[in-house]
Amino acid sequence: MPAWIFSDPDVYARERDIIFRGPSWNYVALSCEIPNSGDFKRNSVGDMPIVVARDEDGNANVFVNRCAHRGVRFCRQHRGTTPEFMCPYHQWTFNLKGDLIGVPFRRGLRKQGGMPSDFRLEDHGLETLRVTERNGAIFASFDPKVETFEEYLGEQMLGYFDRVFDGRELRVLGYMRQSIPANWKLYVDNQKDPYHATLLHYFLISFGLFRATEPSFVKMDSTGRHSALTSQKGDQGDFTGTDEMKHNDAALALQGTQMLQPEREFAGPDTVVINSIWPSVIIQQQSNTLAVRHIIPRGPGSYELSWTFFGYADDDPAMTKKRLLQANLMGPSGLVSIDDSEVVAFAQRGSEFYGQASQVVEMDGGAEVREAETLISEGAVRGFYGYYRKVMAL
Repeated sequence: MPAWIFSDPDVYARERDIIFRGPSWNYVALSCEIPNSGDFKRNSVGDMPIVVARDEDGNANVFVNRCAHRGVRFCRQHRGTTPEFMCPYHQWTFNLKGDLIGVPFRRGLRKQGGMPSDFRLEDHGLETLRVTERNGAIFASFDPKVETFEEYLGEQMLGYFDRVFDGRELRVLGYMRQSIPANWKLYVDNQKDPYHATLLHYFLISFGLFRATEPSFVKMDSTGRHSALTSQKGDQGDFTGTDEMKHNDAALALQGTQMLQPEREFAGPDTVVINSIWPSVIIQQQSNTLAVRHIIPRGPGSYELSWTFFGYADDDPAMTKKRLLQANLMGPSGLVSIDDSEVVAFAQRGSEFYGQASQVVEMDGGAEVREAETLISEGAVRGFYGYYRKVMAL
């Protein structure tokens, strides 16, 4: 792979138009964040600001956070409840579907000024996106002709999605958010790369949370754009360290050992599933910790990583406590995830200074894109960039 795809501003501009404004389903919210009529949440599709709102009919609507009049970002509150949206500049007002419903002085004042006689409210609504809501998760697309969400994921990836989003009511447990000085694709790359897991992360090895010898699998859809990295630990109570790896540190001790005592709760043998959905969201099940990791590009050399941790509404207090304790592995200062944030920033510096250099992704199969039954694989990384190259016509 050429390193310049991580720093070239023209490539970034093309990504915005071709990927994020193209035929992609983009994560925007959990249904439980906007349960009632009037509830809304701000978010982004790519780096383009949008609003997700629940209307009077119970439908989720997504529209661009840009007034149709003069382009002002009208919604500034992260979450809330409102009967309508009013732009602060000239008070143009929109309903929960994004329709324009009010223009001050539309008829002028004392027979002076006002909009032209052929001005029609229905011609000046907000730019809206196509929306799908499945089992508690909301996705949106700028392309009205995008394939259905079920077709988009494919049977295998839809199975991993429905494993976590199984129709039970969800409950948000908390948020974490961080800004990382690296290209957004480097984090996607990181989440599709199981090769680094037992080499980079001291914590995983020292406390036996993840081992290269465990049954592990790399799964992909037919296009290579989506993937799932899965691992199986036979005994969820066995978290003793392993001394065959260089980074195993027997001197490390953990006072909060409860986070190393997960409970098996899903059918099947998988105890870790990292489901990466094109273009920029990861659905995480790490033992009992459930989270949506939403990648928000902020230019060629920066992205925000928004974590939404959740559980099920019928969880008992003991399970909620497990989910919260295990969440300490993740996020900006997580005992594991902090390593990923730092290393992708290092990778960005290398890409910027050596843009004409190449990166090698040949582990397990050379140039071939294929699934794997080992962590020692870069197959999913090749799948992602193969599809990226095709979409971007590079």
